[in-house]
Amino acid sequence: MNRKSEVAFLTVSTLICIFLLPFAIVKKSFKDWVIVYLVSIIGNSMADRYLVSKGYLKYRIRPFDKKFSIHLPFDYVQYPLILLYYNQWTLNSKPLGMLLKLFPFVIPQVLIETFAAKKTNLISWRKGWSWEHSFISLVIKLLVCRAIIAFIRKTNKRTISI
Repeated sequence: MNRKSEVAFLTVSTLICIFLLPFAIVKKSFKDWVIVYLVSIIGNSMADRYLVSKGYLKYRIRPFDKKFSIHLPFDYVQYPLILLYYNQWTLNSKPLGMLLKLFPFVIPQVLIETFAAKKTNLISWRKGWSWEHSFISLVIKLLVCRAIIAFIRKTNKRTISI
């Protein structure tokens, strides 16, 4: 792919996610979904900053590349959208159901990331990073964020909330 198509792919995928985001947040328990969104931004951008600073990942094409080393569309729009839908789908699931419901979210994301790493300049994997690392890191991030939200929900049930 040439740079123009890579930027177009990044722009179109981000715009699609921005379009879908209100449908994921503006639902019953609006406050919960805003919390999920914010937790996902914080968690993913911290993890991304760490991986970029250690040299495992490099984003060659990214918005505001002079100010940010992380991938803003993924960290602030795409990943939070994935996490919102995962949390909504697993809202009343048991642990096994939560694990099984990870795959429809993680597998497509890892396939897209693998394609981007091998066929485009959007991302480059370094220091031995591979699709397996992306798979494991996405699973861990989704489960940790899901656990944080479950904890907040349980705590919130005991107190009066606005």
